[in-house]
Amino acid sequence: MDLNLVFRVVLLILLILCAVAVNLTKDLLQAVVIFMSYSAVMCLLWILMESPDLAITEAAVGAGISGILFLMTLKKVGQEEENREPEKDPDADEGEDTGA
Repeated sequence: MDLNLVFRVVLLILLILCAVAVNLTKDLLQAVVIFMSYSAVMCLLWILMESPDLAITEAAVGAGISGILFLMTLKKVGQEEENREPEKDPDADEGEDTGA
């Protein structure tokens, strides 16, 4: 069996695993890292298919800019959650009043 064919099959299996894993993971940071890995594998596949222009675009946009934007968004969302005060339950105050 040709080594090039084995490498392509391994990359395709890894690509499918990344696609499934990004949908099944609950942690958003892990999902972003898996998405970036998916783009890196796709970049290698474009190189193997002898399409360097698409490989460069996939590396720059898929793994690069999109990944950075997702990570910045996660950071902003985390800051918003830290700054948000816990909401008071209006029904909880009614039961504590003893009328004394």
